[in-house]
Amino acid sequence: MSDEVASEILPFWTDCHGQKLTCTEKLRMLRENEAELRQVLQDAYDDAVLMGVDPAIMRVRFEKIVAQLTEPFP
Repeated sequence: MSDEVASEILPFWTDCHGQKLTCTEKLRMLRENEAELRQVLQDAYDDAVLMGVDPAIMRVRFEKIVAQLTEPFP
C-alpha cells in the first residue's frame, strides 16, 4: 500500500479523545514510523512468499502480531 493509499484510508491521526493531531513534529515522527514499519513488513512478507509460505497465512500472522500489541502506559 502506498503512502497515498494509506492517507485515503486513514486521512489523519487522532489522539485518545478523537481530536486531530496537528503538531508538525508528531506528525513527521508518525509518518516516518509508519513508513519504516511498512517496509519491514513488506520485506518479511516478500521473504516468506519467496520461501513458499502461503501469502494469506503470512497476513494472518501479521494481524495476530498487531492484535497482541500492549498499551505502553496504563
